[in-house]
Amino acid sequence: MKAIVYNGPFDVSVKNVPDAKIVRPTDALIRITTTNICGSDLHMYEGRTSFEEGRIFGHENLGEVIEVGSGIERIKVGDYVCMPFNVGCGFCENCEKGLTGFCLTANPGTAGAAYGFAEMGAWEGGQAELLRVPFADFNCLVLPSDAQEKEEDYVMLSDIFPTGWHATELAGMRPGDSVAIYGAGPVGLMAAHSAVIKGASQVFVVDTHADRLALAEKMGATAINAVGEDAVEKILALTNGRGTDCGCECVGYQCCNRHGHEDNSATMNSLVASTKATGGIGVVGVFIPQDPNAASELAKVGKMPFDFGSFWFKGQSIRTGQANVKAYNRQLARLIATGKAQPGSIISHRLSLEEGPDGYRHFDDRDDGWTKVILKP
Repeated sequence: MKAIVYNGPFDVSVKNVPDAKIVRPTDALIRITTTNICGSDLHMYEGRTSFEEGRIFGHENLGEVIEVGSGIERIKVGDYVCMPFNVGCGFCENCEKGLTGFCLTANPGTAGAAYGFAEMGAWEGGQAELLRVPFADFNCLVLPSDAQEKEEDYVMLSDIFPTGWHATELAGMRPGDSVAIYGAGPVGLMAAHSAVIKGASQVFVVDTHADRLALAEKMGATAINAVGEDAVEKILALTNGRGTDCGCECVGYQCCNRHGHEDNSATMNSLVASTKATGGIGVVGVFIPQDPNAASELAKVGKMPFDFGSFWFKGQSIRTGQANVKAYNRQLARLIATGKAQPGSIISHRLSLEEGPDGYRHFDDRDDGWTKVILKP
C-alpha cells in the first residue's frame, strides 16, 4: 500500500509499504477514504519530537471497513467508520471511566495511545490506503447513512471537533458565558464553533493570521488580531475590563510572543490576564515534557515562566490534556447529521495522497489560505 512516511525533519514522502492487515481477532481493516493533516503532526514533521524515521503519519482517519477479525461482533464489512485519534482498549480503568485518551493498555507503560504519533505507541498512522484498527468494536464509530455525503464533516470527529469541544468543557464554559480562544488553527476554530453551538454570549479568537481569523468571524466569533499584552487589552476593553468568563489554549508549546519569537508561556500568561477572577482555563494545545530544540533552557525540559501569582490571586482554575474523543464523538455526529454543526467548513485544500508532502510544506509554512488540509487516498 502507499503511505506518507516520515524520513526526518521537514521530509516526508509517499512510499510503498507492507499492507496493513488483521493481526488480532479484535482488529478491523479500514480502506481509508479521508485522512487529515493535523497541526500536531507539524511538531513531528519539524523534528520537534522523538517520532521515528520510517513510520507512517496520520491520526485523523475515516474510511470503509473491508475486513474484520474473528472476534468482532458489532462492526461489519461495508460500514463507514471514523476512528478517534486515541487508541483505547475499552476495558482498562481509565477507558471504563470514559478517559480513553489515557488508556492504560494500548501503550504499555504510558497513559494514552494514538495512531502515527510520537510517544503514543507503535500504532501506524492512517495517511495511507489501509489502516489496522485495534479493539475495533470499541474504537470505530459507525457513521449514519449520509456518511459519504457529509464525509468531510464526519472526518473531523476523529480529532479536531471533539478536541475543540473538549477545550470548552475543560474551561467550564456554560451557556451565556464569554470565552477567549487563543489560536485560530483548526482546533481553535473548532473550539469557536463549539462555543457558538453551546450558547456562548461572546467568543473571541486570538491570532495573527487574517485568513484564519476570517473563518472565525464566519462562525460568529470576534477576531482579535494581536498577541500578548495587545490581545489582552483588546479583550478587556470588549468585556468592560472584567475579562472573559473562561478561556481556551489551542496553540501549544510552539506559540510565539509579541515579537514573533517562540515562547511557550505566551498564551498561558495571556489567558491568566484576560480571564476574569475565578474563571476557568482549558488547555488542549500540545505541551510536552521534553523539547530539546526549544529556544530556552526551561522550555527544553517542558517548563515555562508561568504567572502563577496572578493565577492564584485571581482564584482561577486550569484543566488540561488531550480530548477523550469517544466521550463526545457520538453526540457530535448527531449535530452534524442534523445540520447543527459543519466542522468541514474550515477545509481549504483537498489533496491526493501523492500531494501530501506538498500539503505538509504549505501547511507548516502557514501559507495564506492553508487552514485545513485533507487527503484522499
